[in-house]
Amino acid sequence: MNCKINIHIKNYIDLVRSNKIAVCKEQIKLCDYIEHVFESEDIYVDEQQLEKYLSYQKYFPFKLFEWEVFCFALHNCTYRKDGSLRFPILFIYVGRGAGKNGYLGFEDFCLLTPTNGVEHYDIDIFAMSEKQAKQSWSDVYDVLESNKEKMKMHFHWTKETILNLKTKSEFRFNTSSPKTKDGARPGKVDFDEYHAYENYRLIDVATTGLGKKKHPRRTIMSTDGLVRGGALDDLIERCEKILDGDVADNGTLPFMCRLDNDEEIDNKEMWAKANPSLPFLPDLQKELELEYFDYTLSKANNISFIAKRMNRPPKELENAVAKWEDILATNQTIDEDLLSSMPCVGGIDYMKTTDFLGAGLLYRVGKKDYWIGHTWVCKQSADLHRINAPLEQWAAKGFLTFVDTPEISPDLPAVWLANEAAKRKSNILKIGIDNYRYRLLSKSLLEINFSAEKDYNNIVLLRPSNEMLNIPLITSGFVNHRFVWGDNPLMRWAANNSKLITSPAGNITYGKIEPKSRKTDSFKAFVAAECVSECLDMYAEKNNTSFDMRVMMF
Repeated sequence: MNCKINIHIKNYIDLVRSNKIAVCKEQIKLCDYIEHVFESEDIYVDEQQLEKYLSYQKYFPFKLFEWEVFCFALHNCTYRKDGSLRFPILFIYVGRGAGKNGYLGFEDFCLLTPTNGVEHYDIDIFAMSEKQAKQSWSDVYDVLESNKEKMKMHFHWTKETILNLKTKSEFRFNTSSPKTKDGARPGKVDFDEYHAYENYRLIDVATTGLGKKKHPRRTIMSTDGLVRGGALDDLIERCEKILDGDVADNGTLPFMCRLDNDEEIDNKEMWAKANPSLPFLPDLQKELELEYFDYTLSKANNISFIAKRMNRPPKELENAVAKWEDILATNQTIDEDLLSSMPCVGGIDYMKTTDFLGAGLLYRVGKKDYWIGHTWVCKQSADLHRINAPLEQWAAKGFLTFVDTPEISPDLPAVWLANEAAKRKSNILKIGIDNYRYRLLSKSLLEINFSAEKDYNNIVLLRPSNEMLNIPLITSGFVNHRFVWGDNPLMRWAANNSKLITSPAGNITYGKIEPKSRKTDSFKAFVAAECVSECLDMYAEKNNTSFDMRVMMF
């Protein structure tokens, strides 16, 4: 088709190709991609609409950077032949300080006006905190207050909402709770600091109303963060595939800025790769240099510099259980035929039976450890409202069970372990459980012939020293991709919530990264099983010799 590229779009493409500023490989790919789209598709830029929008900059205390005009033109004024938006979804992934909120406020102000051409084009902005959700909204509010005499003829505004009088389009900010968001019919939905979304509950609820108004849009803004396996990681992976031509964009414009490698962290000339506004903000450059100095003194305490300023989150967190890619490597297929009639060991962990409880069976076949686990969640847990993980989704897939009673009955993990072993015709050789947690479960475990008493001696009461001795082996298992959990996001989440803790005496054990909202019981049950897994090696060495009959056969 070879459609004409608007000058505002071309200006940024020319800047990227000029070598005047450092740009990351994703920006070069994006420019190639946009040029290809204009060459191969029947699309156009509504230049009159774009110029009208850009004239509104006079009301704002800043002028858009070329990269912002580039995004704005493609997202808001580029159309297919049938009049639909070519890029209704904009993903802006830039380092902190680039001006994301200023851009978002300007864009939303524009779309409230008659220039958009759609009445009742309501805009909802979401973030995981009200303060963050209100930031871009407040920028628009301040513009209205600063130009009150002129703006009051076109807008009505309060501390809660902004309304364009002619289009009846309303601009609202929203808290992180997904409740009461159903039934809305917005024209546009914004997500700010997308890295904080650990699940899709709010995202799904917020976007279900789109499509009932003409030209539905989404704008997603984010720096990187320290939450792995969440919505941001999924989106980044998809956008990488878009830029590589592996998948269709489906209307997504992926504007991604980050350092190309870790070595560039130490080269301030490369920092603009993560922040395209940096070459034009000398004060910000000085601030980053100060933060970098603090980072060199203590990387562990200043990790946000590389994660949020450079969009280069560390591959391995200080004191992390394992690298994220090694946790992801547990997603290997569990071959049930391999486990049939094989011996196993069990593990149980919980802090309180009014919260979470994890249990599972560990099989060792060849050089692989296979984990069959389950988690119970008390619906009356005081911490439940703090947890952002998609628990309902995991429950639907069978990874966990909600218990709607004051506490989780000790019978539940005991019966589950017995049934899972029976299903595979397996011997449970031993069960590992924390010494201080055993008493509550002892009666239920005795019902399936397991006890720490000498007549049974098939439950191992674990102490911190047991963990300390097994941590090197568990670390090795992660590094060598020896653990097989199947596609179990709950286990990956629990492992990623855990960290290594060193006591004053120098003992190393596993602990929680955050005590209330990030649970580790499922992973700790796995650790408990690993702590008693030596008997599986003994079984292999004995080559199927008989065991004490008190070890129950299911």
